[in-house]
Amino acid sequence: MIRQLIVSYVLLVAGALAAFTVPVAFTLTAQLRGDTEDSVRREATTMALLLANDDAPSRAALAAMTRAYRDETPGTAQVLPVASTPAKATAHWGSSLVVTVPAKTADNRIVGAVQVSYPTSDLKARLWRIWGFRAVLAVAVLALAAALGTLTARRLTRPLRYLNAMATRFSDGDLTARSPVTGPAETQTLARTLNSGAERLDTLISAQRIFVADASHQLRTPLTALRLSLDNIADGVEEEFVREDVEQATAEVVRMSRLVNGLLVLARAEAKVGTAEPLPLRALVEERLEVWRAAGEERNVAFTLDAPDADGRQVMASPGHLEQVLDNILSNALEVSPDGGTITVRLDPHPDSTVLDVLDQGPGMSDPDKARAFDRFWRGQGLTGRSGSGLGLAIVKQLITDDAGGVTLRDAPGGGLCVRISLRPAAPRSGG
Repeated sequence: MIRQLIVSYVLLVAGALAAFTVPVAFTLTAQLRGDTEDSVRREATTMALLLANDDAPSRAALAAMTRAYRDETPGTAQVLPVASTPAKATAHWGSSLVVTVPAKTADNRIVGAVQVSYPTSDLKARLWRIWGFRAVLAVAVLALAAALGTLTARRLTRPLRYLNAMATRFSDGDLTARSPVTGPAETQTLARTLNSGAERLDTLISAQRIFVADASHQLRTPLTALRLSLDNIADGVEEEFVREDVEQATAEVVRMSRLVNGLLVLARAEAKVGTAEPLPLRALVEERLEVWRAAGEERNVAFTLDAPDADGRQVMASPGHLEQVLDNILSNALEVSPDGGTITVRLDPHPDSTVLDVLDQGPGMSDPDKARAFDRFWRGQGLTGRSGSGLGLAIVKQLITDDAGGVTLRDAPGGGLCVRISLRPAAPRSGG
């Protein structure tokens, strides 16, 4: 928009310069040419009058005048015989202005002609100076117009840039973004409206997050007490059918507890965006794999790390985020992996990102399931077990997005699911 305003302003000034300067320059050019031709024609006419008076004083005066014209001006004058005399005065423009005037007696008889040749080099130099001065002046005016146009355009669009910056921060999840109320009345009204809407939206979402966090926190205690009560009932019941009902109720309480814990984690993840800092990716992954290998041994599932080029690679992430992300993804992968399967974590550094892939050998997902997998409370058919809450991948996406990364699902080579995470690389430290 700034560029369009500057171009429009410069084009307007250029049009005004062309409308006023070019006609004036053409008028001056025509006037100089006319004045030069009139001056040369007057000199030639005077000499022709002397030539028409066929007497000694006139001829002496003509000779003296032609010598003076040659000595004092860049032009020359000569007398033409009657045979070369035109019927009327002529003027020819070229490298020199040539004016020929016939000499006529009182009885209108032509006795010869005077031809004056005047070089036009000086005239052309003056014309070039006229056009050159106006061209330089026009360039200077256009440059000044461009500078003033830039300042004016930036001043006019500054409120719009503030609004755009606010919208960008708002789309990135920063609900505290506000726009300064500056500029014309229209943009001030728009800024106030957007700020008011953002304030209300921030209040509503904050209240929702606080409610979810508080409700989740408050539900943990009664759910724990309920589970203990069910365990006590199961220990004191001998009837098999009653024991089965109690065990089923206990399983539902356990699932509800996991759901409440997941909601609490998600509410905390959405509450504030942490400050990202450089973290050693390979060391962090190795630490989490060491923790999960014990759980994998119970199912005869192996965890492997494929990271030949990731030594010393650091990524930008908030402390604790990657640990939660890996725990959720590895938990899901272990849940769907067959006995004797392998879960592979692969690190692939790139100049502008570091890709972390977690590949399992489970049943995989269909394309419609991949599109919904990051929705809250969505659980694939038979993929995460009955105990799943449907919040694991939603938490993963929230945490990765907070750190300006990305997460996608795709088919793993040979079957299974590949969870691909893109992370920002840490800037290299400067030496010295």
